[in-house]
Amino acid sequence: MSDAGVLADRVGAPAEAFERPALHRGLGLGLVWLVVLGNAAAIVWLWAHGGNLEVSTAGKGLTSVARITGLLGAYAALLQVVLLARVPALERLVGFDRLTVWHRWNGHVTFDLVIVHVVASVWGYALLDHYPLGKELSTMLGGGVYPGMITATIGTALLVAVVGSSYAIARRNLPYEWWYAVHLLAYAGIALAWFHQIPTGNELVLDTTAADYWRALYAATLALLLVFRVLAPAIGFFRHDLRVAEVVEEGPGVVSLSIEGRRLERLRARPGQFFVWRFLTRRRWWTAHPFSLSAAPDGRTLRITVKALGDHSAALASVRPGTHVLVEGPFGVFTAAARRREKVLLIAGGIGITPVRALLEELHGDIVVLYRVVAEEDLVLCGELHALAARRGFAVHEVVGDHRTEAGSRLLTAPHLRELVPDLAERDVFVCGPPALADVLRRELRRAGVHRRYLHAERFAL
Repeated sequence: MSDAGVLADRVGAPAEAFERPALHRGLGLGLVWLVVLGNAAAIVWLWAHGGNLEVSTAGKGLTSVARITGLLGAYAALLQVVLLARVPALERLVGFDRLTVWHRWNGHVTFDLVIVHVVASVWGYALLDHYPLGKELSTMLGGGVYPGMITATIGTALLVAVVGSSYAIARRNLPYEWWYAVHLLAYAGIALAWFHQIPTGNELVLDTTAADYWRALYAATLALLLVFRVLAPAIGFFRHDLRVAEVVEEGPGVVSLSIEGRRLERLRARPGQFFVWRFLTRRRWWTAHPFSLSAAPDGRTLRITVKALGDHSAALASVRPGTHVLVEGPFGVFTAAARRREKVLLIAGGIGITPVRALLEELHGDIVVLYRVVAEEDLVLCGELHALAARRGFAVHEVVGDHRTEAGSRLLTAPHLRELVPDLAERDVFVCGPPALADVLRRELRRAGVHRRYLHAERFAL
C-alpha cells in the first residue's frame, strides 16, 4: 500500500493510531540519551578510577579540574561531529532541525569546557611549579616540557574561529559558503586534539583501558563521518545518476529545478523532506545547500523551488539541463508521519511554501493552508496550490501584508489566527518559514491555544 493510502486509512482512525509514532520516537530518544550520558559517565569513572582526582593542594585541584574538563570537552567535540554526520536513523528520530539546535548548544558547551581546561591547566601548573602565569604559559608553549601543547593551542584557536563565526551577527555578515568553510575547521581542531590527548595525556598514558576506550570513541566517530558524509553520497551519485532536467522560472527571483535519475524510489524520500544539494558545475561543485522538495517525489524526478536569497541560490537560475547533481538525504521529519490529529493546519512563510506544497499531495482530511507573504509578488506556486485545493477539497488563505505597517501588524497574531481558523486548537499545526517568522508563529499559536505537542516546525536555518 502507498504512503498516501496508509495515511488515508489513518484519517478517522482512533486517536491512538496517531500517537504510536510519538511513542516510538520517545523510546528512541531515551535510548539516544542513555548512550550519550552513559559514555559521559564512563569517561568520568575511568578518570576517577585511574587516580586522577587530587585535591590535596590548590594546584593539584586545578589540574584535576583541567583534566576532566579537557576529557569532557573532547567528548563534546566528538558529539558535535556525530550530530551533523547525517546519520539516517538519528536524523529520522530527532529531525535535522532539532539536531541543528542541539549542535549549536553542544558547541557552546564544548567551547566552555575547553576554555576552563586551558585556564585551569595554566593556573594549576603555575601553582605547582611556583611560576608566574606568564612564565608558565611560555614554558608550556616551549614544546619541551609539555609535549603536544602546540597542536593543542592551534586546535583551540580553530575552535574559537568556529564559535566566532556562529554568532548571529557574524553569520549575517558572512556568505553562507564562508560560514560553512569555517565550520570545517572544527574537524581540524578535533584531529589536533587527538595528538594532545591520546599520546601525551597524563591520565591516558598510564591507563591503557582508558586510552583504548578513547581510541574506540574517535574511531566510531570517524567511521560515522566517512560512511554517511563521504561514502553514502558517493554511492548514491553513481547509483542514481542525478541530472538537472529542466529549469522553470516561477516568479521574480524564483526558479524550480526538476532533477531526473535512476531508481529514485530507493531514496525513500517523503513530501516535506529536503536534501542537501551540490550542483557539479565548475563554480558550484564545492558548495552544498539544503532545499526542500516542492513536489511529492514520484520515483522518476525530484523538484526543488529556490528563491534568490544569496549568491548560490541566485546562480541556480543559470544551471544548465544535464548538470550532474550530488545529494545527501533525504532529511527532515516535517512529514505526514508527524501527524497526530485528524484536522491539520499548515502555515508557510515566503519560500517556506515549498515543503507545504509537497505535503499537500500526501495529506488527506480536513486541511487548511495559510500562506504568509509581505507582498503579492512574493507568492509562488499559487496556481498549483489552488489546483490541488480544488481537487482535494482543502482551504487556502493567502495572508499578504507588511508586519511593519499598522494594517499588517495584526496578521497571524493569536486573535487573527482564531478568526481564520476557528477550530485552531483542535488541529495539528505545521509551520515552515524563516527562523524569525517561525519563532513568532509558535508564540502566537501557543497563545491561541495550540498545545506544544501539536506544533511541528521546520526552520530554514542550519
